Amino acid sequence: MVSTDRFLAFAVMSLLVVMIPGPSVLFVIGRALAHGRRTAVATAIGNVIGSYLLVVAVALGVGSIVERSVVVHMTVKLAGAAYLIFLGVQAFRHRKELRASAIDQHAAKSPARGDLRTLLDGALVGVTNPKGIVFFAAVLPQFVDHSAGQLPLQMLVLGLIPISIGLVTDTAWGLTAAKARSWFARSDRRLSMIGGAGGFTMIGLGVTVATTGRAD
Repeated sequence: MVSTDRFLAFAVMSLLVVMIPGPSVLFVIGRALAHGRRTAVATAIGNVIGSYLLVVAVALGVGSIVERSVVVHMTVKLAGAAYLIFLGVQAFRHRKELRASAIDQHAAKSPARGDLRTLLDGALVGVTNPKGIVFFAAVLPQFVDHSAGQLPLQMLVLGLIPISIGLVTDTAWGLTAAKARSWFARSDRRLSMIGGAGGFTMIGLGVTVATTGRAD
């Protein structure tokens, strides 16, 4: 099974990735600003369900292909690293648009949807989140223990780490936004600073992914 050192290393990496505000976080915040805490919590739960579907897909399909081929592994890893850097640059360049996006969600004042529809909306955002796709396809396979076997099961277990962290942090973002809607909308600088810091962190993560991992 997964060794303690790999488990802890992946937990640290997951924490760094999850703490970067991405599409899922912004979606939760937008729904919270528009509809309040119940919708925010349901959206966060939907997000992690969608994200874990990515884990399952990687564990049962893409992950095994990546594990068997060094060429495929390196291709996925470098493509993932490049995309992480691209997302970081884009996040920094467009950091001032985060506030506008959140306000647009709030201003739309669309009618609140049922809990099931909200869960499905969140799951769709989670399963199509570029950050999640890159992380689970390019980073997750690097933390399995090849000598221990049962690689899909290891990935499914490891995948629970970012999912659990994401559930806590996304819910916290949503509840905070729901409680302080006017606070987010009052200042041009607040979400802009979050986006800028997230962009720099994403670039650093991309460089780390490109320069570490399997060497076989």
